[in-house]
Amino acid sequence: MQDALMRWYDVHARALPWRVGPRDLADGVRPDPYAVWLSEVMLQQTTVAAVRDYFHRFTTRWPTVTDLARAEDAEVMAAWAGLGYYARARNLLKCARVVAGEHGGAFPDTEEGLRTLPGIGPYTAAAIAAIAFDRPAAVLDGNIERVMARLFAVAEPLPGSKERLRALAARLTPDHRPGCHAQALMDLGATICAPRAPACGICPLLPGCEGRRQGIAADLPAKSPKKAKPVRQGIAYLARRTDGALLLETRPPSGLLGGMLGWPGTDWAEGAPVPAPPLSAEWRDPGLEVRHTFTHFHLRLFLRLAEVDADAAPSRGVFVPRAEFRPAALPTVMRKAFDLARTEWAGD
Repeated sequence: MQDALMRWYDVHARALPWRVGPRDLADGVRPDPYAVWLSEVMLQQTTVAAVRDYFHRFTTRWPTVTDLARAEDAEVMAAWAGLGYYARARNLLKCARVVAGEHGGAFPDTEEGLRTLPGIGPYTAAAIAAIAFDRPAAVLDGNIERVMARLFAVAEPLPGSKERLRALAARLTPDHRPGCHAQALMDLGATICAPRAPACGICPLLPGCEGRRQGIAADLPAKSPKKAKPVRQGIAYLARRTDGALLLETRPPSGLLGGMLGWPGTDWAEGAPVPAPPLSAEWRDPGLEVRHTFTHFHLRLFLRLAEVDADAAPSRGVFVPRAEFRPAALPTVMRKAFDLARTEWAGD
């Protein structure tokens, strides 16, 4: 199976901006650990299509881990805006600074060493060790979980079956070209062993696939029923000064959307929100609401708008001149609020 997988990968490997393809590897080109690490962090809970542009912008602006380590927190958080799961961006900076400050700008080349870095867990450590340093590490992302579950007909639902799937992936991991092996399994899951309607007829692993033999491949991996997400509510206050400046605040460094720019508002909790305006003004309710889903809950964010004088003194946040305000620097939920408010203001 390993030989069949490698023959398939050598022909069909996806061209990705952070990847050194099999032909270049054969010519002696080595992967850049910084690019591998950055892409793996960005790809957590996100698609390749969403990550491509972010990866290009980051590596153009900060071409090395040392460059990233020297960046201002606000600049990195703004560049990350829209990619979601913002704790990843905070850990990205922490990790870059540890690598630059304590490791001379060079990433550790083993799983054990990589696990000591901020924000690098078992999967990311294995992926970097395999792809960047060609270590025989058992990589297990969502695509590889699916391939393992189908290949070995593992009917136990996730997440309970994760350790068994990891052991199966480790059993298949070769000492020769382990980085290509890991990426081949990722590509196989992304392009052939897809979540729906897998293209089994052209799969290089078809002869050994137990799930296909039993006729259950398309139903795997099984997943435990998800708990219903709770609904939280909150209020966002969007104040516009007469000169066009907008009231914004930087959220606390820890917690949801930590360190990101946003509109002052209430806590997000189940039940009706308790009003907490950031300044005294004639706040109006235009009947606008943002609905947004996070990993663990759904959010209903009610908007309150106000026009204030140039001498308005907020208790939280600062007024940002309209010429300096960049909507793209806002996280998605805050940008949704701005888009609604802008439509309302345009109609005033």
